[in-house]
Amino acid sequence: MATFRARDRSSAVLRSARSEVWAALTDPALIARMTPYVTGIEVDGDRWTWRMGTIPVLGVSVAPTFTEVMDLHPQERIVFTHDPDKPDEMTSVMGTYVLADHPGGGTEVSIDLQIACTLPLPALVRPAVERVMAGVVKHMGAVFSRNLLRHLGEA
Repeated sequence: MATFRARDRSSAVLRSARSEVWAALTDPALIARMTPYVTGIEVDGDRWTWRMGTIPVLGVSVAPTFTEVMDLHPQERIVFTHDPDKPDEMTSVMGTYVLADHPGGGTEVSIDLQIACTLPLPALVRPAVERVMAGVVKHMGAVFSRNLLRHLGEA
């Protein structure tokens, strides 16, 4: 067993008002519909449990479930960390969304997130596994972005 990681950092300027972007980013049902591989998000207070479909990684198929503690700073920042009460989960995500008014109008949105996944694979295959993970994360981000723009009426 080894733990593998992938990171995504990106930003964009959207034409939409910050309140509209905030509403979309804090709606778990909407996020689940807009994000590839995510089959559902269950909310219990500040804990969001993400359920994902099967993702193949070098001959191993994983269907991650992970619980994040969501720290919401209305219309400014979303900080998410893996729930420390769930150490048995094999996948965790931590990161931050930041929203700010853009000087030219609209909302600047940036995200920085890191995914960690413990898999029944040797650490020796780390470069290949992390390459696959980076590709999956990039795909998920691109599709989520397209869907968010469509939801906001910008596509």
